[in-house]
Amino acid sequence: MCSRHASHGCTIRLVTDEDPYLWLEDIDGEAALEWVAERNAETEAALAADAGFADLKERLREVLDASDRIPSTVRRGVFLYNFWQDAGHVRGVWRRTTLEQYRKDLPEWEVLLDIDALAAAEGEKWVWSGAQVRRPDYDRALVSLSRDGGDAVVVREFDLATRTFVEGGFRVGEAKTRIGWIDADTVFIGTDFGPGSLTDAGYPRTVRRWRRGTPLEEAAQVFEAGPGDVAAWSWHDFTPGFERDFVARWLDFFRSETYLLAPDDTLVKIDVPDDASVHPHRRHLIVTLKSDWLGQPSGSLLAFDFEAFLAGDRTAEVLFTPDERTALAGYSWTRHHLILETMRDVSTRIEVLTPIAGGGWARKPLADVPALSSATVVDTDPDVSDEYFLDVSGYLRPSALHHGRIGADSEILKQAPDRFDTAGLSVEQFFATSRDGTRVPYFVIGPGHSPDGPGPALLYGYGGFEVSLVPSYDAVTGRAWLERGGTYVIANIRGGGEYGPDWHQAALGADRPRAFEDFAAVATDLVARGITTPAMLGAAGGSNGGLLMGAMITRYPHLFGAIVSQVPLLDMLRYHKLLAGSSWTAEYGNPDAEADRPHLRELSPYHRLTADQVCPPVLLTTSTRDDRVHPGHARKMAARLRELGHPVLFHENTGGGHAGASDNEQSAHNKALLHAFLWRHLAQPVRPATD
Repeated sequence: MCSRHASHGCTIRLVTDEDPYLWLEDIDGEAALEWVAERNAETEAALAADAGFADLKERLREVLDASDRIPSTVRRGVFLYNFWQDAGHVRGVWRRTTLEQYRKDLPEWEVLLDIDALAAAEGEKWVWSGAQVRRPDYDRALVSLSRDGGDAVVVREFDLATRTFVEGGFRVGEAKTRIGWIDADTVFIGTDFGPGSLTDAGYPRTVRRWRRGTPLEEAAQVFEAGPGDVAAWSWHDFTPGFERDFVARWLDFFRSETYLLAPDDTLVKIDVPDDASVHPHRRHLIVTLKSDWLGQPSGSLLAFDFEAFLAGDRTAEVLFTPDERTALAGYSWTRHHLILETMRDVSTRIEVLTPIAGGGWARKPLADVPALSSATVVDTDPDVSDEYFLDVSGYLRPSALHHGRIGADSEILKQAPDRFDTAGLSVEQFFATSRDGTRVPYFVIGPGHSPDGPGPALLYGYGGFEVSLVPSYDAVTGRAWLERGGTYVIANIRGGGEYGPDWHQAALGADRPRAFEDFAAVATDLVARGITTPAMLGAAGGSNGGLLMGAMITRYPHLFGAIVSQVPLLDMLRYHKLLAGSSWTAEYGNPDAEADRPHLRELSPYHRLTADQVCPPVLLTTSTRDDRVHPGHARKMAARLRELGHPVLFHENTGGGHAGASDNEQSAHNKALLHAFLWRHLAQPVRPATD
């Protein structure tokens, strides 16, 4: 039997390819849903009946529904648009206001679409999935709605003046549709046109031009991707004086080909490496590198003259070059400038780059970002002005929304209030040493070295798809964990994007264990620093982070007192056959490929489980309506853990899609379950509460 105090993971006796729990992959099957209902009842009885659960849930709901949250907006013409949910608008309202009104503490909002009223009128559990407002008049929108939070949507044309859906307008049935305006009466569309029209991953394979008043099935095809590609997509550039069309094929999750679509529908390839991303803007072509090219290293940002590039000129202006501690975080155009966001050891730096007539770029800082914080440009209006909206936040610093114009003063437009007591709390950054000697950064938020000794700590990670975990204010974790004396830790492990493409690529495919080793190294370092103990250390992660949690369960159970795996991937031999899974083979490998199957079997937590190991208590969560990561992953893992006699609870929300919740009530309940589970297992002895 494996001990939690052993120095390595358990010796694993692998299960065979025969899967006794395939029936749990039948999402809406009667037997599967009966099993789900039984597990949900067990979890509710175990956690929701706890003293204090209702109060905790209510406090989290207060945060999520708070009327003084900063409304996130996007500018479309003279209006700022926002989607808002609170206790009175459970499904939410789409609304708009002016900048003048937005500056006020209580702006006057024009409600465009009430999703609660629509759901009640139509008897559907509609969830808002966004809208594309038509340029340049901003008078119509293509509204996307999902049933209960899935990725598949229905699309309807909406009149912003009358605030009604357009009778006889553009309307598309439920599918993973991509649609966008070309002009007042034409759209690009990719959707389910029947057999052969979708890729193996379930996304649109074709791009078609659909004219108003004509049947959807008669839309003219202008581009087609291969069945093994992830998807095809398209967009129209509305920039005045630079109107043009583009199409692209997504070869896998990280590689693509982009083409200029000429007026006669001929294709002109934008000839960059297929792992690079391109952004044509006015006369510029901005290229982000994921591998070395033209003498520039992976992670660089290059600028070309667009027309010259198409003619064969490869003269690049280098806008950013990474180093071992600094990576590109993003960029945004204003009318005359490019705002560049970079990270140095996971803290943001931000500056303005301005093209100079005759060549070259001038640069200067845009704003000072506090240490161990992040700044993100959340909106600009690049066709019209040099306006920008900038969000600045940190783990103990609520969001401040700055508004300004480049070259002029800026103002704090909105300041979010404190949502939890931060007295005695601090933020520190440390570096753990992974198994191969790599320095792995992580943030510790909490009371520091308490005179009471080590205390309960929660370690969170993701480690995949080049996603960076940057400092941000999390009021839910603050109330549910930090206020009660817990320490919260964010691990910036390989597989993410914190140090650019190389950091991500170091944990691809057969090298995925590097991410697992990094996470384990952080856990070990926390104990070595006296912050916590293995029995008081919990771990949590979702989606790809759920796979990370599966690895902790099966490889490093001795490091943790409890583990939560949310909407996870766990069966790595069948993931490519389940919903959108085949689109992720570039990240993990292809189970059908002889070269990849051995390492995927070794990675697969579902196949590594054995009875002769001691595992910490586990909570698995998922959603019936998750049409991205199949709920069968969590279901089968829970069933297997139960079969082997390991302590496990399972909760499946019936709605919510991959987010796990479609409204604030569901979200508060899910978060309360998670924290009730963790506190029960980790907070012994319990530190005195600070609230």
